[in-house]
Amino acid sequence: MTEASFTVRIVSSIARVGADAWDALVGDDDPFVEHAFLCALEESGSVGAGTGWHPAHLLIEEGDRLVAAVPLYEKTHSYGEYIFDFAWANAAHRARIPYYPKLVVAVPFTPATGRRLLRASSLDARAAAARVAPALSKVCEEAGVSSVHALFLADDEVDALTAHPRFHRRETHQFRFDNPGVSSFDALLERFRSSARKQVRRERRAVAESGLSIDVLAGEEIQASHLDRMYELYVDTCDRKGSHPYLTRAFFEIAAERLRDRMVLVTARDGARVVAASMSFEKGRHLYGRYWGADHDYDALHFELCYYRLLERAISRGYARVEAGAQGSHKLKRGFLPSVVYSAHAFAHPGLDAGVADYLAHEAEETRRVVEALTPHGPYRRDAGL
Repeated sequence: MTEASFTVRIVSSIARVGADAWDALVGDDDPFVEHAFLCALEESGSVGAGTGWHPAHLLIEEGDRLVAAVPLYEKTHSYGEYIFDFAWANAAHRARIPYYPKLVVAVPFTPATGRRLLRASSLDARAAAARVAPALSKVCEEAGVSSVHALFLADDEVDALTAHPRFHRRETHQFRFDNPGVSSFDALLERFRSSARKQVRRERRAVAESGLSIDVLAGEEIQASHLDRMYELYVDTCDRKGSHPYLTRAFFEIAAERLRDRMVLVTARDGARVVAASMSFEKGRHLYGRYWGADHDYDALHFELCYYRLLERAISRGYARVEAGAQGSHKLKRGFLPSVVYSAHAFAHPGLDAGVADYLAHEAEETRRVVEALTPHGPYRRDAGL
């Protein structure tokens, strides 16, 4: 496909794109769309054959220069996305409208907001969307898929993409911490109401008195043995919860080799043995909590490893934001406030398109009501400026 001097093509593996060319399009604060991370997912078999995630990355080139790209997957299910469309798939099935395969613009298994319309510095979000939106529609038509879903978009991207008539805006919510500029974790707690502050201190004291040693590791401090243990804890925790471990052992092995410069590992040791750990990623001024595992339940340890240590690190390093994954209203009392999350969706079937558009209008109103209702129940004092 060619428009003016721009050429659009699809590649079945990120390995077919030069790392430097791809990463030149990536934003300052998003580690997950970097070439190394997407390549680790593919090389490890976490995505690809047999997973229902089939890479079909979209490239837009001007001559021999890559000017825009989209992490794109053809999917045969809706798992691992965290913007839930199971109800739409069920409605389509009842109406005998094929819903799968579909196209998803996303980072697999990663509910974190960031740039998805990767672009050269010469293009803003609107200019990138002007090229990406028709290209996605064309790919959808040629591949015979039902729909395109662009997930966890940056604010300017959802505005730009939904300016095109085929795409509908969706608004859901997650909990995140936006740093108000405090100097320390204790300074943050001073902005909490007394009851919330006491609860956090009680939880941290329980961990401190448990006899476990807590270590925060980053970069070269993280060894292959740490990530091997992280995988064991991750799988064990998934098994206990009855959830599916999307990531393979090979992903953690590759991460030990290639992703350590973006990684933060918080471990809890009983003597020399690691009994729990959280795995996070950081870039620019953002920190993203991602994976957690423990060999059994420990009082308040999840909060310490997944929230409080990350908040401490973010504050001490002057980060602007901490995201701690999908769902979890328990985050509300621990410093994370509800925030709207954006996605954009386009459908080939006119009946499905109209039905979803109507649903999204009502859902957006409900999302805004929920965010407005939840925010006062956060931990912050009314005069805290949050």
